[in-house]
Amino acid sequence: LLTYMGVYKIALLFVAIFSIVSTILSIQGPKILGGATDELFNGLIAKIQGTGGIDYDALADILIKLVVIYAVSAILSLLMGFIMTHITQKITYRMRKELNEKINRLPMRFFDRQQHGEVLSIITNDVDTLSMNLNQSIIQLITSITTMLGVLWMMFSIDWVLTIVALLILPISVVFVSVVVKRSQKYFRAQQEHLGHVNGHIEETFGGINVIQAFNKEDEIITVFEKENRLLCESAWKSQFLSGLMQPIMQFIGNLGYVAISILGGYFAISGRITVGNIQSFITYTRNFTQPISQIAQVSNMLQSMAAAAERVFRMLDEEEEEQTAGVHASREVVRDGQTVTEPVRIEDVEASVTFDHVRFGYTEDKIIINDFSADIRSGKKIAIVGPTGAGKTTIVKLLMRFYDLNGGSISIGGYDAASFDRSELREMFGMVLQDTWLFSDTIMENIRYGRLDATDEEVIEAAKAARVHRFVQTLPEGYGMVLNEDATNVSQGQKQLLTIARTILADPKILILDEATSSVDTRTEVQIQKAMDTLMQGRTSFIIAHRLSTIRDADLILVMDDGAVAAQGTHEELMKTCEIYREVYESQQEGVSIGG
Repeated sequence: LLTYMGVYKIALLFVAIFSIVSTILSIQGPKILGGATDELFNGLIAKIQGTGGIDYDALADILIKLVVIYAVSAILSLLMGFIMTHITQKITYRMRKELNEKINRLPMRFFDRQQHGEVLSIITNDVDTLSMNLNQSIIQLITSITTMLGVLWMMFSIDWVLTIVALLILPISVVFVSVVVKRSQKYFRAQQEHLGHVNGHIEETFGGINVIQAFNKEDEIITVFEKENRLLCESAWKSQFLSGLMQPIMQFIGNLGYVAISILGGYFAISGRITVGNIQSFITYTRNFTQPISQIAQVSNMLQSMAAAAERVFRMLDEEEEEQTAGVHASREVVRDGQTVTEPVRIEDVEASVTFDHVRFGYTEDKIIINDFSADIRSGKKIAIVGPTGAGKTTIVKLLMRFYDLNGGSISIGGYDAASFDRSELREMFGMVLQDTWLFSDTIMENIRYGRLDATDEEVIEAAKAARVHRFVQTLPEGYGMVLNEDATNVSQGQKQLLTIARTILADPKILILDEATSSVDTRTEVQIQKAMDTLMQGRTSFIIAHRLSTIRDADLILVMDDGAVAAQGTHEELMKTCEIYREVYESQQEGVSIGG
């Protein structure tokens, strides 16, 4: 955090100077006011004795001086607050920006083990806590320390005996503050953790509200929430209770000192050691001396809350990232002007052939799910991947796009190792249509255009026509200008799938990945999509993951996967003759169709 603040060290220096000067000026006030009290007291005594009266000119000069001092102090405080607010907002802006960029560099493994709501809580709640407490605590800390030292100096200038008496409260205050800080820190940390858990639970609940209601799990969800909410409440109550103890106890300790000073000061005034104005000034300084101690105690609570939030923010920023750029970029030798030179390979020049060479992978190192996968796929071919649930079909395409790195073996594209291209560069080759559709809250036009952001409206509409989506869009109230809601629930599941297919067609990729792309549409729509896909797949390498084997009968190559390896491969006709697993699944599905008919 100090590193982040170091960028603004000049501005922070001005904050410190303004704070110190403002505090010193305000510290002068009580002593000057004591002079005004002396003028009134001495004038009144002189008037009683008949030797004179109150010097109103001298009194006016003192009060004008006091007004000027307090005005300058207030202006400096205003400037200090303005600068500090600017600094804290710049720091939190940078943090949110870096957290957002960090998310794009984190490996999929991070999101496999982290709730989305937890990440959201870090970016919102923790950064907000950091911003609010940083803004208040730094100014208050500088002001409190300066006030305490300045007041101490002024107290000694009035009377050292009274100052020693006043200082007797300091050790008691320090002991109390240290005990409370030590006990409350763990509760502040727990509060931020449980707040993240509550946010994660709420985000997950709203995301799956239909499923929860369909299975009548409202009571269970409420029970889980109440448990998390209770833990948050307990940790928040303990942290706030302990921090709230500081102010009344510090005030009580301060009042003890105040009583002692009043009694001793009265005795000194009677004996002629100090003036009445000095007693007034010293009592005011005594109050001012205990106040910064209370403020420092309060700042310690802010710092603890800030530390707990910062710990979570920097823990995420320190998460291990996946390498975005290739260590050794793919290169090739070409002849130019009669000389052989080496140049980097551009992804647009790479053909869409794919080779899996003894690929080995597991989401955790102790549980390998792809054991020994090998396949050689020529450019422009239509490849179907079939097999039982958990065989590793979807995992293969995730590895192909480098969402995860391999534990062993290699994947080559166009004869070049996939790891020798930047991840973003490599993914430009792919278009993906998944079983789970993803659309964002914007117009239908912009959702399709997401496949290629520089596409014209005419190109978007052509892609929509190719995906057989144009017709149903025209029936909508606002056509392509209709805005989808957050979960795109204002269109059907099948229509959402058609929109994602149109988006992929617009992207015009070299390699297509279709993961159960037609599973959410009716039979009639499926036939239309298949026609569009057949047109789209011409000249492109296509990977089709399918459970319904009837949809991939015309594939150039079918890979039958079982337990993370290729159990058999060939065309539909070949597998019907040689692969018992494939034949049994196909025949059972055909029987199901007949029965359904």
